[in-house]
Amino acid sequence: MSAISIKKTNKWDGGHSPFNLEYGKVMMWYFLMSDAFTFGAFLISYGTIRFSSVGWPDPNHVFKTYPFAPENVNAPLVFVSIMTFILIISSVTMVLAVQAGHNNDKKGVIKNLILTIIGGLAFLSCQAWEWTHLHHEGAWWGSNPFLNADGTASTTNFTNYFFTITGFHGFHVFSGVIINIVMLIMTCKDVFVRRGHYLMIEKAGLYWHFVDLVWVFVFTCFYLI
Repeated sequence: MSAISIKKTNKWDGGHSPFNLEYGKVMMWYFLMSDAFTFGAFLISYGTIRFSSVGWPDPNHVFKTYPFAPENVNAPLVFVSIMTFILIISSVTMVLAVQAGHNNDKKGVIKNLILTIIGGLAFLSCQAWEWTHLHHEGAWWGSNPFLNADGTASTTNFTNYFFTITGFHGFHVFSGVIINIVMLIMTCKDVFVRRGHYLMIEKAGLYWHFVDLVWVFVFTCFYLI
């Protein structure tokens, strides 16, 4: 009687989850969920203080200037709108980089990653200018020179939350820029060509889109309400 050998295959081998999803992508989603809870806690805390306070500074008076503007300019939300537009465009170029990766288009990945990195650096530069400008006006952690909308003195809660939350978001943008620079270097060195796929670009894209989405909530809380 001849022995029959049966080779068993495990469909979970190769770093795949029971749902047949790539392991690294699932871990990225877990990380983004935990990060979303952190941002959510910050914004819920801010909202609680904001709407339980008798008075609050009017964002139209706080964020009313832009670089090289005349001294008495009154252009509410113009500069932050430009910042938001830059971040949205960088998200579009990130989508194009991921799409190019799916098509194994190395040149397309490189071009759109470079554009995304430029967009991220431009956003960080705008935020650095805004922080510097507010600091020159006397705003910082523990210091709030802006009056409430009704003309009464305001607490430091506004500036404390503003610099903490926008700083935390800015750190995420900076981290995303570094990640995209690493992805660009790996692409130029044909790392993904040898692997036969560009899944890492897709994971970096998930992080970048998350950062863009969070900015929508930060923009709404601080600049619109």
